[in-house]
Amino acid sequence: MRIEDRAPLSAVAAVQGTAWVVPMDGEPVAVAPGDVAIMRGPDPYTFAGDPATAPQAVIHPGQRCTTPAGEDLHDAMMLGVRSWGNNRYGSTIFLVGTYQMPAATSQRLLAALPPMLVVPREAVDSPLIALLDDEIVKDEPGQEVVLDRLLDLLLITVLRRWFAQSTRHGPAWYQAQSDPIVARALRLLHEAPAQPWTVAKLAEQAGVSRATLARRFTDLVGEPPMSYLAGWRLALAADLLREPSATVGSVARKVGYGSSFALSAAFKRVRGIAPRRHQQLT
Repeated sequence: MRIEDRAPLSAVAAVQGTAWVVPMDGEPVAVAPGDVAIMRGPDPYTFAGDPATAPQAVIHPGQRCTTPAGEDLHDAMMLGVRSWGNNRYGSTIFLVGTYQMPAATSQRLLAALPPMLVVPREAVDSPLIALLDDEIVKDEPGQEVVLDRLLDLLLITVLRRWFAQSTRHGPAWYQAQSDPIVARALRLLHEAPAQPWTVAKLAEQAGVSRATLARRFTDLVGEPPMSYLAGWRLALAADLLREPSATVGSVARKVGYGSSFALSAAFKRVRGIAPRRHQQLT
């Protein structure tokens, strides 16, 4: 099965049977029951029982399924609620969850990930795969919300395990979470971006001097607190502007800019496009 959906991020959990994931570049990796593969788009990749097997199905953007020749497979492969494949009782079962919208606030995370990573069952060590397997075939009120939250929890669990592995080092902003002072400052900036923060106010909340916070934050995160805040505000603004009822003025207030003009000037300077034009393109 060739995946060409260009999703920014996908999580693939093996429930039963073993398959190989073949990235566009790099060596194939086996995924066994309990393992979770995280795929960072937009590059295509293939899942197969054998790395040498030619794709028999292609997943396109919008989750459109066809043969390699372009023949539609939606009806032929539909096996029930959120279930798709060539055999209802097949020996290989995988759960697949995709994040389709490329959020600006997720770019730091995506930039820290390789195109493919596989975390083995013993490292995942979570009941979430079994819960997803049980819930994914249900068609009850609120089911999409349940599945979205379970997928989020699984993704967070897997990435925590991956970043914590002794042979790898997480990005600076992730490692900074282990420092109580910088972690406190980051949490304040994330939870209340519209506050009129200064380094002095952050330092007061963190219980240290202004100089101490500035030095530790810059050393661990890789940029000064106010620079990080400016980037976070603009990333939030980019995501909020996608909401149907959003206006530049309402978004400016939510992310800490005094006016729509102030947000527009900063947005265009950093992201190279005016907020209104950004809204039209998303």
